[in-house]
Amino acid sequence: MTVLALNAGSASLKFRIAQPDGAVLFAGSAQGFGSADACLDVRDAAGQSIQNEACATLQDAARAVLRFVQKRGLNPSAIGHRIVHGGPLVLAHCVIDASIRDALDKASALAPLHNPPALAVLDLAQHAFPGTAQVACMDTAFHAGLPAAAARLPLPKDLGPAVRRYGFHGLSCESILAQLDPVPHRLVIAHLGGGASVTAIRDGRSFDTSMGFTPDGGVIMETRSGDLDPGLLIYLLRQGQTVDSLEDMLSRKSGMAAISGAGGDPRRLRALGGEESRLALDMFAIGIAKAAAAMATVLGGIDLLVFSGGIGEHDAAMRATAGASLAWLGVKVDPVRNDAGRGRISTDSSRIALRVLVSQEDMEIARHSVALLAGPPRCIAQ
Repeated sequence: MTVLALNAGSASLKFRIAQPDGAVLFAGSAQGFGSADACLDVRDAAGQSIQNEACATLQDAARAVLRFVQKRGLNPSAIGHRIVHGGPLVLAHCVIDASIRDALDKASALAPLHNPPALAVLDLAQHAFPGTAQVACMDTAFHAGLPAAAARLPLPKDLGPAVRRYGFHGLSCESILAQLDPVPHRLVIAHLGGGASVTAIRDGRSFDTSMGFTPDGGVIMETRSGDLDPGLLIYLLRQGQTVDSLEDMLSRKSGMAAISGAGGDPRRLRALGGEESRLALDMFAIGIAKAAAAMATVLGGIDLLVFSGGIGEHDAAMRATAGASLAWLGVKVDPVRNDAGRGRISTDSSRIALRVLVSQEDMEIARHSVALLAGPPRCIAQ
C-alpha cells in the first residue's frame, strides 16, 4: 500500500510517495515553469536524484510524476491533493466526490492563483488512476475552529456565513506541530514563502491568523498586497480599474514586486541591491514582526516563534531584521546554529525561543490521506 501526495502551486509541484507508516519511497519537486530550466527532480528514499526531466508546465510535471508512479507499479491506494480554499462548504480534509468537487470548483474564485492548478492536477490524477480515492487536504481545515473574535469579519451578518476569516497555510502549521514535543502553550508560526502568513496557536489549536477571506490578505508578500484600506480599492475601481484588473494587480503585481520594481523574490532583491530593493525587504520583514507582535497580544505572550516556508527557512537576514523589531518582546538574535545548521535563538527565561523548521506539507497530505481511507467519503458542510 502506498499513498501519493501532490502539492500543486501556481508555479511549482511537489510530491511524495509514502507508505502508511510515513516512510518515504520517493519524493521530488518541479518549478521554474515557463523557463528553460524548468524540470522535475525525483529523489529516492535516501535523497539521491534518480530522475531529472524537463517540464515546461505544471501539467507536464504532473504527467511525469504520474508516469513515474505507473512505471514503478506503485498503484497508490489514495492520492492526496493540497487544496488551498474550499469556501464555506469544504472546511475539512475529505475524500472527493462529485458534490465536493463542485464546491471546490466554485471556491476557485476565492483562490484563483491556487485552486485552478491544483484541480487541473487532480483531473490528471483521476484520469491516470480512475479507481483510486482522491483526497482533498484543505489548507483552511486547521483554522476552521477559530474563535469568533478571530473568525468574524466586521461586516453585516446578512452577508451570510461564507464571509468569514478562513486562514491558510494550515497544512504547514500542522506539520510544525508534528515536529514539536512538547507543543508550547503559546506558539506563533511565520510561514514565509511566495505567500506569507503569521498564525497564533494556543495549546495546539489555531487562535488567530493574519490571512483572512482569501490568501491575498494579511502581511505583504512577494507579489500579493496583503491588507489594504478598503477605501483605496473603491477609489481604484472609480478610477477605471475593473474587478478583473484589480484582482490581477493585488495578486500578481503588488507586494515586494511592486515596491522594488524588480520582482518579489528576496534572493534576487538582495543580489540587485539598491534603495527600492532594500525598502521592499525591510517592509516585508517589519510586516512579519508587526504580525507576530499582534499574535503575541492575542496569546498574552509568545513561548516559541517558528519561521518556516522557503523564505522563513533560508533567509537569515530577513529573520534577523524581523527579530530586531521584536527585541522589546524578548526576541534576541544570537549567532548560534543548531544541529541542522539552521539559525535559531538561544534562550533563557527572559527570552522568546525561536526555531527554524521545515514545512512538511507533503507529509501531512500523505498522513491525512491514509487516515481518510477508512473514513467517511464526504465532508461537505450542510
